[in-house]
Amino acid sequence: MSLKCGIVGLPNVGKSTLFNALSNAKAEAANFPFCTIDPNVGIVSVPDYRMNKLTEFIKPKKIIPAIIEFVDIAGLVKGAAEGKGKGNAFLSHIREVDAIVNVVRCFDDDDIVHVEGDVNPIRDINIIRDELVLKDLDSVEKRIDRLKRDAKSGDKATKDNLALAEELRNHLEDGKTALSFEATDAQREVIKEFFLLTDKPSLYVCNVDENDIPDAEGNKYVDIVREFAKGEGSEVVVVCAKIEAELSELDEEAKNEFLHDLGIDQPGLYYLIRAAYSKLGLITYFTAGEKEVRAWTIPIGTKAPQAAGVIHSDFEKGFIRAETIKYADYLTYKSEAAIKEAGKMRAEGKEYVVADGDIMHFRFNV
Repeated sequence: MSLKCGIVGLPNVGKSTLFNALSNAKAEAANFPFCTIDPNVGIVSVPDYRMNKLTEFIKPKKIIPAIIEFVDIAGLVKGAAEGKGKGNAFLSHIREVDAIVNVVRCFDDDDIVHVEGDVNPIRDINIIRDELVLKDLDSVEKRIDRLKRDAKSGDKATKDNLALAEELRNHLEDGKTALSFEATDAQREVIKEFFLLTDKPSLYVCNVDENDIPDAEGNKYVDIVREFAKGEGSEVVVVCAKIEAELSELDEEAKNEFLHDLGIDQPGLYYLIRAAYSKLGLITYFTAGEKEVRAWTIPIGTKAPQAAGVIHSDFEKGFIRAETIKYADYLTYKSEAAIKEAGKMRAEGKEYVVADGDIMHFRFNV
């Protein structure tokens, strides 16, 4: 499945530097607003230690990890919802992503200009949120106008949708996001058709300086963001974009040495990628053999036939069963033959809910 996260933030908070580190694609980074005008897209492998272990045991000809797309979106300023700066382009690009990664500046540096004059992470977060809410409010107002015209026919469903849209408008007028609007599952499906910007899951990335790595203990800005995020149930990831960009330029040996010197075991971007995965409610299952070991992305709660359909629609249509191995059993027995001999390969039917880390072979007939 295709997965896309938009990296947003005010100008000069480290968005493009972070994007460069993520994808090794060189979005232009500069000390002035709007240096990234068109969205840059980087396709990034999802780090997964389980895949590394499976390849040790199986030694496949090819390894294909799960991927996630990150989109570096133009910096935002107040008035973007009205088209100021590059606001219209910024907001249209956000509409196309599945989740929002909000980069927040959490370091002091007089040599790097802040577009608002000083470092204030909550103000910065609220500027972006307010602009997204204003754009959504405009979208809902237009939807209400159409529904009012259509409701003249007396159709009950249209009247219900109109009432829902009006309730949502009142919610947005209070400065709240569409995602925080209380709705039934059926109503949530209707709201999805509005394609609202604030109806997307989001997480915060605190960009700190190199002195605050690894855990940013004592960074007053990070503490403020964590408290803010806790109140809305969002995740916070702490990175130093400058260090991450430097790490991305190194080979594996030099990277590991650099990480050791910093006192951390893996790049901060690994935490970011996994946090984005988690925020979207995604898990990974594997197909594994001598030809290839491959990771597949599915939503939590996916049943075996639908998981098979991610590989090919024929697998889902003609699904017979899934031969499933738990990752922990692979660690114990180290080969499929030994797993079968121990009776640890299970045959699962159409109602089986795939677990994170399952290794699966699908039997089907079309």
